[in-house]
Amino acid sequence: MRFIKGGLTCLTLALFLLAGGVAPAEEMGSEAGPEQVRESMPESAPLRYLPDTPKEMLLCQEKLPLDDQIMFEALDREFNIAVHDQAQVVMWMKRAHRYFPHISQQLRAAGMPDDLKYLAVAESGLLHKVGSSAGAVGVWQFMPATARRYGLRVDDWLDERRNFYKSTVAALRYLRDLHDEFGSWTLAMAGYNCGEARVRKELKEQGVTCYYDLQLPDETMRYVFRIASAKAVLEDPRKYGYALPADRLYPPIDAEPAQVSLKRLTHLRDMAKPIGSTVRRLRELNPEIRQHVLPAGNYVLLVPPGAAAKLELAAASLPACPVKQSDECRYWVVKRGDSLSLIAKRLGVSAAALRRANNIHGDKIKLGQRLVVPPK
Repeated sequence: MRFIKGGLTCLTLALFLLAGGVAPAEEMGSEAGPEQVRESMPESAPLRYLPDTPKEMLLCQEKLPLDDQIMFEALDREFNIAVHDQAQVVMWMKRAHRYFPHISQQLRAAGMPDDLKYLAVAESGLLHKVGSSAGAVGVWQFMPATARRYGLRVDDWLDERRNFYKSTVAALRYLRDLHDEFGSWTLAMAGYNCGEARVRKELKEQGVTCYYDLQLPDETMRYVFRIASAKAVLEDPRKYGYALPADRLYPPIDAEPAQVSLKRLTHLRDMAKPIGSTVRRLRELNPEIRQHVLPAGNYVLLVPPGAAAKLELAAASLPACPVKQSDECRYWVVKRGDSLSLIAKRLGVSAAALRRANNIHGDKIKLGQRLVVPPK
């Protein structure tokens, strides 16, 4: 019976409403009439905005052949991967504000196309500590052998592939050499990605002269289009719905260079103390430093503003790193019959690393000499 009474009540209420028993919206003080309500409730949800892939594009003053459907689809793939990754684009924008001005300045000085700065975005997302499974490191993703060929120090103490300023100089020199050999910036980019020997071999074997006609490893086939996509998005981010206020962009690195001459193995803590800094801050400013200690030698280090003169003055009197303070501070006293190669073999390090750690040129060592042993 309770169900029947409830049903009759609902039926009565429905008939009352159909008969106009409810006053019009305006009489009830409602702010929205039926038409307004209808307009605010679309029949279907709006489609998500999908940015158009560029139909025409220049990269390093070279026109992309986007009238070829295969080439357009290659760009379309990389562009959509890039433009729809909101977090990635935002971080690109933040880091680009810090690093692009310096890269552009170096490119202008070298007479090279400004578009080459986007290669660093495709390589690393402008992260100086990032490394690949193949062993490439830094903003410009140098392999160790190529880094050394272009003047970067890569050893147990320093990895200058992580030094943004030095690695930028090296990367531009490498790209210039690649362009001089292959005659186009797209082929230079391909050589940067898979190695000039591979590009040289494929050009000869396939009998072509253009990047877009060349069959290369899949990664390299996508590479130029990835660089082009980074350019499209970062050149005009507002066009694709991205805008950041100036205070959310990363500022330039606030530091100054110090010319530091160390006479002995020195702990970064002892370098930080006279300038009121910390080991962490010194390593953040100088990511190429691989340990908490540096061997004897001459260095150009970035330090907080106003600290360079203090550190340069204090460097000569900084204490040696005691063995007990760090496993990284080990020593070997030269005995009769020792040679650098024998000591290196016994300790499991390279002779070259021993030379660098002790500022030795050649193979000459003295009986009783105390050698710093670098970490393995």
